[in-house]
Amino acid sequence: MTATVGGTTALGDNAARQLANATKTAPQLATITPRWLTHLLQWVPVEAGIYRVNQVQNPEDIKVTCTAKQHENQLPRTYVDYDAKPREYFLNAVSTVLDVHTRISDLYSSPHDQIKEQLRLTIETIKENQESELINNPDYGLLSQVSDEQRIFPLTGAPTPDDLDELLTKVWKEPAFFLAHPLTIAAFGREATRRGTPPPTVSLFGSQFITWRGVPLIPSDKVPVADGKSKILLLRVGDRRQGVVGLFQPGLPGEQSPGLSVRFMGINNHAIASYLISLYCSLAVLTPDAVAVLDDVEINKYHDYSVLDTYK
Repeated sequence: MTATVGGTTALGDNAARQLANATKTAPQLATITPRWLTHLLQWVPVEAGIYRVNQVQNPEDIKVTCTAKQHENQLPRTYVDYDAKPREYFLNAVSTVLDVHTRISDLYSSPHDQIKEQLRLTIETIKENQESELINNPDYGLLSQVSDEQRIFPLTGAPTPDDLDELLTKVWKEPAFFLAHPLTIAAFGREATRRGTPPPTVSLFGSQFITWRGVPLIPSDKVPVADGKSKILLLRVGDRRQGVVGLFQPGLPGEQSPGLSVRFMGINNHAIASYLISLYCSLAVLTPDAVAVLDDVEINKYHDYSVLDTYK
């Protein structure tokens, strides 16, 4: 196709583009998130896929005294008893089989390797599912392991500084971070700013997070939202702090990263190459006061603020 400019005929843009090479991006997957939760947890290697959490039974029965120059027969005698039926956590697998036609990988792998990109995008999706399971799994997810004593409800519906202070009374021993949906964090930011206490920010992993009492609010779109309501969790993490820990299986065949395995399964008679991708993980709450949740938080944009005045 030609173009006429100022009475002169010349090669047009559309025709010229046929000789040009387009710069091609790798496939962009919109569902990829930073997955901060998996970065902030301590991950503990598990042998044989089983993790047993031993607990002290009746800790209030451990007797000690602080007195000067007591005779031996006047000192309290005690021992530390253990729970005879401790909870055991078993690693769960997030798995899929990826199929790639050999013709596709042979002919269309420039400039991007088709097998590499198929594996990368599938692994990203598996890791997104992993974070969702760590929060929502009915057996080992964070929300399923919160005890009744560690559940509270908002004073006014919307998440306020008072509510987060109440959460901090539940996990007061070295709290690590709040975990909430981005919409919930935005709702808290509005409430805090309205009260004249805009939350300060902190830099983690090169990104900015708002904080409350120095504890960062970490966003995750895997925290459920239903009917305009959501939840805010507060966690203590690490085995030395008797907190929350992630569990993974080390030394897997075809290990690509901790707990993640990619294994080639062969090529069938239809020239389809198959790859088994598995991610083995779980999550343990070592003591009940390591996690608390603020339930039924309203995250709608507009609220009746008149009720809040009572709590100023």
